Amino acid sequence: MPIYNTMGSIPRKRHIAFRKPDGGIYAEELMGHEGFTGTSSLLYHVHPPTTVKSVRRVKELKYEADPDQTLRHRHFRTSQVKKGGSPTLDRTPLLFNQDIAMLYVEPDENDAHFYRNAQADELIYVAKGRGVLETVFGDLPYGEGDYLVIHRGILHRYKMDLGAESTKMLVMESRGHVRWPKRYRNEFGQLIEGAPYSERDIRRPTQLRTHDEMGDFPILVKQYDGLNEITLDHHPLDVVGWDGYFYPWAFNIMDFEPIVGRVHQPPPVHQTFQGDGFVVCSFCPRPYDFHPEAIPAPYNHSNVDSDEVLYYASSEFMSRKGIEFGSITHHPDGIPHGPHPGRAEASIGAKYTDELAVMMDSFRPLKVAKPALAIEDKKYHLSWLDAQHAQFNPPTS
Repeated sequence: MPIYNTMGSIPRKRHIAFRKPDGGIYAEELMGHEGFTGTSSLLYHVHPPTTVKSVRRVKELKYEADPDQTLRHRHFRTSQVKKGGSPTLDRTPLLFNQDIAMLYVEPDENDAHFYRNAQADELIYVAKGRGVLETVFGDLPYGEGDYLVIHRGILHRYKMDLGAESTKMLVMESRGHVRWPKRYRNEFGQLIEGAPYSERDIRRPTQLRTHDEMGDFPILVKQYDGLNEITLDHHPLDVVGWDGYFYPWAFNIMDFEPIVGRVHQPPPVHQTFQGDGFVVCSFCPRPYDFHPEAIPAPYNHSNVDSDEVLYYASSEFMSRKGIEFGSITHHPDGIPHGPHPGRAEASIGAKYTDELAVMMDSFRPLKVAKPALAIEDKKYHLSWLDAQHAQFNPPTS
């Protein structure tokens, strides 16, 4: 995250005594990735972050794959996922590999515990709902259409607005550091002219709240493919100030500025994030191609070294039939995919699309998690057959 930021009170120089009003010293903590060489921040705590009263293993979270590895296109309906529960504890795993996992949750309870993912960055797409992400770096308000980037190790807690419409969250867990695509940045790290967004579109924490409270404060940490409870003797959000490049941030999908052309532009123009072994793209409302003979719908393509996953954040997508809001399609490496019958012809002459979707392309094969089988559309792989075959029945909304 190449934007320097600071909040609260910090000393004039790093690693010098920063004294409390009573003469004591605030506890300095360095947090960052790649040891001492990657992006990092320095935080100053009222209490040392190391005062642990108890630890215990709570739950195993190792993802189990569908044993049926038959190669086929697949479609999952998140509208059929079990609703309710915690935003951190009741996520349904859908797809995963060594680099990236995709999960889904529709929570209706705010957590009492704090949460930290110690084995992955989290990229959250908020399809519905709003609230505040409480973090050790301060409060980060969020709403519909927001991507939340919560780097590995950042302590946080969701405060959902439970009076608003139900919350729907697509969760991506990245083993590597989630970042802006390299081609959008110059050699100094600044977003270049021509990138589909700028630093003005990136939202950082807005308010730092310092809690000086003693007691029992449980933190659930995801590590070693499981949940571990660590109980501190003080409130963990006790930071009085911090500065650096490592912190949670938000970006709204409607602040993405689509790049269009006279003929169809390939998906890389929609890229929003870069990870290790995957990319994330945003398909947003935009004008269609403007060559008089252009076919706006995408051409058939075979990605011979990647799997393509699409989360449909609206019920309309120019190249698809039979999808609904919240559908997820998985088009694996090894089979061509493209527009459904009639979609290419129907797109000719169209001037605009209102589609909204999040795409994740992984560069290693994805496995389907067992819990996803309960929400799978079993006939999706037949959906490219002409209507006369009558073997595919699109769902009704």
